[in-house]
Amino acid sequence: MKPTEQLHQLGQSLWIDNITRTMLDDGTEQRYIDELSVTGQTSNPTIFDKAISGGDAYDEQIAELRGKGLEGEELFFEVALTDVTRAAKMFERIHKETDRMDGWVSLEVSPLLAYDTQATIQQAADLHGRAEENNFIKIPGTPEGLPAIEESIFAGIPINVTLLFSSDQNLAAADAYMKGIERRIEQGLDPDVPSVLSLFISRWDVAVHDQVPDEMKNTLGVAVGEATYRDWRAMLESDRWKGLAEKGARLQRLLFASTGTKDPEAPDTLYIDAFAAPDTINTMPEKTLLAFADHGNAGDPLPADGGDCEQVFQAHRDEGIDTDALALKLQKDGADAFVKSWNELLETIKSESERLAA
Repeated sequence: MKPTEQLHQLGQSLWIDNITRTMLDDGTEQRYIDELSVTGQTSNPTIFDKAISGGDAYDEQIAELRGKGLEGEELFFEVALTDVTRAAKMFERIHKETDRMDGWVSLEVSPLLAYDTQATIQQAADLHGRAEENNFIKIPGTPEGLPAIEESIFAGIPINVTLLFSSDQNLAAADAYMKGIERRIEQGLDPDVPSVLSLFISRWDVAVHDQVPDEMKNTLGVAVGEATYRDWRAMLESDRWKGLAEKGARLQRLLFASTGTKDPEAPDTLYIDAFAAPDTINTMPEKTLLAFADHGNAGDPLPADGGDCEQVFQAHRDEGIDTDALALKLQKDGADAFVKSWNELLETIKSESERLAA
């Protein structure tokens, strides 16, 4: 049995953290679904920037949309929705067979809105209205994003909460989700609104790589995942969540994101091997997916008690690293990085449009 199938049997969903028109056209996407147990897909501004600038697959549509007077962000979302709609249809069977628990494809709101609650609410509603049933709308779990998450869940919009970097941020996002569900129940609305919590892992180890001794390198990201999983599991045992579940609320699954290994000295399947756990998701770059399928090791499930995460945190504190402050910095840096990618993406579309017009 392939390692990818082992994870699937364990109860963890494998999603691909990439989307390009080429992989949709040439059978690559379908092969991942058929042969590597891939059951969902995520995207972000960086992924789309690389896809559009990486070849001519988008030229025809960009030229057509430009001819209709579209440009900038409006043109991009038309292009992106074309891809995520096609991908969503490829996962439609899985989506139905799993009673909407799996088979999701994510599309993110503009990163420029990360600190604008009302604009995020409006754009999430607009994108949801144009998307497929199994398209998640991604909203960052920034302090300004939390009210938008609550409001969007209340409106019945499936949300992928992105840019979470710690257990505290994860629980705050879960709280926003539950508030939205509680409001739906109060209004007599269906509480079954799908959502996931995307915890970013690898950036932790990149951030402290030069500040810790060799034996501590590439340990902090795993500890953050362990602690978040522990606290997420504990939250599911709370009276509040159990009460919502009894009324029909759907499990908001934990999703491990940014799981491609950045350190060439570390195992290329580090963040897949470490996070095997039922009722969770791991979304991974193509390179990591193929590496895990080839030589990964699902191993023992992630410990529900957090394993040695507290010892790892203490070891980093002893090295002068404030993990609480770093979590906030990583979230801000992540939002800023997506803004940079977004601006580069819009510039790519502009230059491609001008080139095609010429």
